[in-house]
Amino acid sequence: MYYSQFRAFHAVATQGGFSKAADHLGLTQPAVSDQVKKLEERFNVLLFNRHKRTVQLTPLGHQLLEITQKSFQLETQAIDLLNAHQSLEKGHINVAADTPLHIIPLIGKFKKSFGGISVSLRMGVADQIIAGLLDFSYDIGIVADMPNDPRFHAITLCEDPLVAFVAKSHPLAKTDTITLKELSDYPLIIREPGSRTRDHTEEEFRNADLHMNIVMEVQGREAAREAVAAEIGVGIVSEPEFGHDNRLKALKLTDCKATMTESLVCLKEKKPLKPITAFFNVHSS
Repeated sequence: MYYSQFRAFHAVATQGGFSKAADHLGLTQPAVSDQVKKLEERFNVLLFNRHKRTVQLTPLGHQLLEITQKSFQLETQAIDLLNAHQSLEKGHINVAADTPLHIIPLIGKFKKSFGGISVSLRMGVADQIIAGLLDFSYDIGIVADMPNDPRFHAITLCEDPLVAFVAKSHPLAKTDTITLKELSDYPLIIREPGSRTRDHTEEEFRNADLHMNIVMEVQGREAAREAVAAEIGVGIVSEPEFGHDNRLKALKLTDCKATMTESLVCLKEKKPLKPITAFFNVHSS
């Protein structure tokens, strides 16, 4: 309510006069004088002793200057902070992904160009990530099989087939391929509800009118990997996510039509924010 009046007072006090204060603020001298006068009249006080060509702070004026110096210093700091974020010198983004496979390289490239922006990473299934984007817990997500939703901006990173994988000591390790019918004869390790891998696997078996012999349900790819390595059953994962593990062997699913599409996603209303735009640009660079 009194910002303009305090600003005029502060300029006169620090610049040493009404004329210099007017030049500093880009205002006319009468306008500055009027603001200071209104402040004095509003509280019935005297902030300056006015002489012909000079002004001097009264004791009360000195006390007020100590306060306005702190206030306008904080304003300067706030402006500097916002400018730093605008120039991508500082900032923070919250990222969530359903696998580290695609997001870690993107974060690495981003940090090389924008080292002042910190990044936090959380892992989860697609539904959790989408919910986190909607409630503003996350700024950016990598989501498998992102649904078409007008609230989001999304770009496709990759589209990959599913593969089965077994321990190298497993009888199936002697072959390179397997059909869904053949796979139905073996115990399966499946992911938790909400996992896109699980959704695809169940749909493929359902479409082929085949029974899934589920021996274990696990949360996360690492748990599935360890369960397969312990020879508990056969796992299913997207081809790039299989990675390299000397204990395991991947088998091509010859009659599986499902693919996993990974997308880089944010809310459309957040897309114009510079750190988020910069992160998306890293993918295309």
